[in-house]
Amino acid sequence: MTPQPNPEAGAAVKAADRDHVFHSWSAQELIDPLAVAGAEGSYFWDYDGRRYLDFSSGLVYTNIGYQHPKVVAAIQEQAARMTTFAPAFAIEARSEAARLIAERTPGDLDKIFFTNGGADAVEHAIRMARLHTGRPKVLSAYRSYHGGTQQAVNITGDPRRWASDSGTAGVARFWAPYLYRSRFYAETEEQECARALEHLETTIAFEGPATIAAIILETIPGTAGIMVPPPGYLAGVREICDKYGIVFVLDEVMAGFGRTGEWFAADLFDVTPDLLTFAKGVNSGYVPLGGVAISGAIAETFGRRPYPGGLTYSGHPLACAAAVATINVMAEEGVVENAARLGASVVGPELAALAERHPSVGEVRGTGMFWALELVRNRETREPLVPYNAAGEANAPMASFAAAAKGGGLWPFVNMNRTHVVPPCNISEAELKEGLAALDAALSVADEYTGKHL
Repeated sequence: MTPQPNPEAGAAVKAADRDHVFHSWSAQELIDPLAVAGAEGSYFWDYDGRRYLDFSSGLVYTNIGYQHPKVVAAIQEQAARMTTFAPAFAIEARSEAARLIAERTPGDLDKIFFTNGGADAVEHAIRMARLHTGRPKVLSAYRSYHGGTQQAVNITGDPRRWASDSGTAGVARFWAPYLYRSRFYAETEEQECARALEHLETTIAFEGPATIAAIILETIPGTAGIMVPPPGYLAGVREICDKYGIVFVLDEVMAGFGRTGEWFAADLFDVTPDLLTFAKGVNSGYVPLGGVAISGAIAETFGRRPYPGGLTYSGHPLACAAAVATINVMAEEGVVENAARLGASVVGPELAALAERHPSVGEVRGTGMFWALELVRNRETREPLVPYNAAGEANAPMASFAAAAKGGGLWPFVNMNRTHVVPPCNISEAELKEGLAALDAALSVADEYTGKHL
């Protein structure tokens, strides 16, 4: 679709937004939201006719891009047949979505509890773990994000937790592996893995194994930096959980449904958790949907004992119909395979080449359509381009980089001192190369803050 400029309509949309919409994670008077007129495939555009290649996939959820016609048609068809129905009933769209998801989850995660998104999926996974074990505590990693609801944000490790951290949520934290900024003075992946596992088991010992219900990890942390865990780490966590009777929860809200080049990132590591949370890519965000995939042992806990939890819109027919269509599209069109192939043959090599050219790039890491560039002032010292949790003037280098990317028609995903390359999983090779060329140009702005601008 060719964008048609209509600045008057855009001004009206912007005015209504500024008058009435309260935006998340924002100081309301300091933001200037872009008024979006439309979107299709890997692109969206504003009311002035400017088009952007979306290297953020919305919030890393449009895994099949915007407005896929088969999913739009499925939503329309479901709306004409049955727009909604209470969750206590068996509904075709709900049953089929659960079946298709269960077919793709690892191991025996064959029962699906539907939620409205990722945060409430985490809320319910933690509730299930606590009820299943009869224990109160949860262990989570410092560099993590698990959602904005009260329990989920308390489990989160990043600064968005701070304002809501009650200190009484039954959460203890540990350092997960991150070799580039190792907390364990490791020099190799093998050392980082071994020392991170030792640290985790020591944390369990000092917290008291009999008090810990669950360990929750993002299979590959998303917003926190796309740190792919070293070989053996997740398998080691699985062994530790089995040793102490702890429920192992993998959060695949961002990493799931093709993002890593597999249906679930757990498949990359041949690990099966006891509970797996999902959302986002399950239906490309077309209608809000999330859920928990549940192991046989935990499902059995609630075989004759009622599970004390639910949502009015659990398994909403429109959302589930969108999930069915999305999963079928991904299977029919080879979307997961596309993410794996282009991640290996285009994104990885091209980002490595960018790192050679730009002194602001400290590290490149990722897989599939899930990559991060860590931007630094100095490669030798690894000083971040901006300080941890920078805001205002302290964040100017990253703000300048983001503005340069947008000026070049690329919409980036930026967090702290990183930019993530997370386009739709069905993006074409030509679109990828267009975006990477724009990223190349924008990184020249970041280079200016290193003192070694080439």
